[in-house]
Amino acid sequence: MTYTVLIPAAGVGSRFGAPVPKQYAQIAGRPVLQHTLNVFAAHPQIARIAVIISPEDEWFDDTIRLPANAAVYRVGGATRAHTVANGLHTLLLQQHLSPDTIVLVHDAARCCLPVAALNRLLDALPHCPDGVILAVPVADTLKQQDDNHRIVHTVPREGLWQAQTPQAFRAGSLHLALQSADLQQVTDEASAMERAGYAPRLIEGDTRNIKLTRPDDAAWAAWLLAEGSAK
Repeated sequence: MTYTVLIPAAGVGSRFGAPVPKQYAQIAGRPVLQHTLNVFAAHPQIARIAVIISPEDEWFDDTIRLPANAAVYRVGGATRAHTVANGLHTLLLQQHLSPDTIVLVHDAARCCLPVAALNRLLDALPHCPDGVILAVPVADTLKQQDDNHRIVHTVPREGLWQAQTPQAFRAGSLHLALQSADLQQVTDEASAMERAGYAPRLIEGDTRNIKLTRPDDAAWAAWLLAEGSAK
């Protein structure tokens, strides 16, 4: 089977501290988004890549080299959830997707996705009608705070997972789930699907599949990319 990947890339990444949106920051000789695109472009089961950027984006055309199986859509929204919803709506409206097509949504800023983790997700997809996401078990002790940043409770970590991407669902089901959700409250696609009554399956991800958020993440990502760890 082959699949479509949707990459929301309309954010500004203010916490990352770069002079450009973090998806265009240079790491290991290439923009972050280029690394992300290259992972999927090289995979034989990825037939199409849709990059969703802001209508006001002024960096993409001069920065990114689109793979042959990729296209860009300038329909990004105010939040990541709005960007994904707008992208799905456009792809379905233009018949680049059918409602039954399985679409993988992947963060532009997760440029170190190991191919082995991607393969685990793809292998599970045919057996999981409610969709699948990559995730890793929570390893650290979790603390709940009060309004004064004092610890009030230690949260048991048994059964807790940290969500990653890709997250994969049937395009029509995800589109309807996002349409019926308060997009300001949607932090990932799985949460919208959960609210719509689905129970996506957790697939073991990889701790190297980091999301660039803060400035010190850049050094870790550069090392992973230079070492070829995203394999």
